[in-house]
Amino acid sequence: MRLSSLYGKMCLAPLFLGVFTLSSSTVRAQPPQPKVGGNGTFDGAGAGDTPGANGRRRLTTLTAVPEDFSALQLAPGFLLSMEVYDAPELSTDARIDTHGDITLPMIGSVHVAGQTMTEAASAIEARLKDGKILNSPQVTLNISEYAGSNVSVLGEVHNPGRIELLAPHSLEDVIALAGGETQVAGNVIEIRHPEGVTPQKEMVHYSRDPDDMTLVDTKVHPGDTVTVRRAGVVYVLGGVTRPGGYVMQEGGELNLTQALSLAYGTTLNAAVSSMRLIRKLPDGQVQETNIPYKDIEKGKIPPPRLQAEDLVYVPISKTKTILTTGIFASTSQAAIYVYH
Repeated sequence: MRLSSLYGKMCLAPLFLGVFTLSSSTVRAQPPQPKVGGNGTFDGAGAGDTPGANGRRRLTTLTAVPEDFSALQLAPGFLLSMEVYDAPELSTDARIDTHGDITLPMIGSVHVAGQTMTEAASAIEARLKDGKILNSPQVTLNISEYAGSNVSVLGEVHNPGRIELLAPHSLEDVIALAGGETQVAGNVIEIRHPEGVTPQKEMVHYSRDPDDMTLVDTKVHPGDTVTVRRAGVVYVLGGVTRPGGYVMQEGGELNLTQALSLAYGTTLNAAVSSMRLIRKLPDGQVQETNIPYKDIEKGKIPPPRLQAEDLVYVPISKTKTILTTGIFASTSQAAIYVYH
């Protein structure tokens, strides 16, 4: 064998080996993975994806849908994103103005406030068709920005403040979102509506009966102010077993005998013959009245009906005089009891 031929075969051997290695690596190579672009899209569609017109699909992000989204009505301030099928030149973003209108290309102003997104899309489709712009328009609406809609909840709730609402909710839900009522909440709730709504103030009377559906049936709308009023409190102090304040619930009616029963009755050293009713009058004056408790016990006279902020004082037998101002000052330290 000639030396030149042997040298040529030795040079060709690495070349054949390189070709074989390249072919093997090509078989084992994985298909190219899609790249995530800076605009939030995938470069190429995978299995099960629906590519757009340009062969790219958008990277979607899971977001929480508001629980009241199904009942949402469009309102001024909302920013809408409109897409018209097969007519990208008509697709646009539009904000609802103070009159409840949006301005769209070629069709002008469309009133959408108070409508759902489906109703608003149908209204836009009708305008496109009536204006002979499109024969069979297909409009899709989405909400890009919500307007600031909230309800103020004040008074006897655990977490007073503002609650964001996009749609009407029941009064029961609104109170629950505010942490529920406090133990001294009354049975009257005031709802103030925004200007332009008649009537502007609504008083809701309810009871704590489980069958009472008043709170469920009463609707609160975005922009309303809900105030849970405090129940009246009657104070029973002095010679009673459990002195303190007692909430006048379920209609706010309470008489002297009931108030003493809630305080677990009088003590052995109580001077019941000197029992007194102390009441603040509307003009700020204090009225002090002796209570003929023994005649009430014998049924000769009915027990007096008490009012909110009344104070029943049962003196101890050693006490002959009472400083009225001192008694009222002690009510700030009295425990408040709620009976069921």
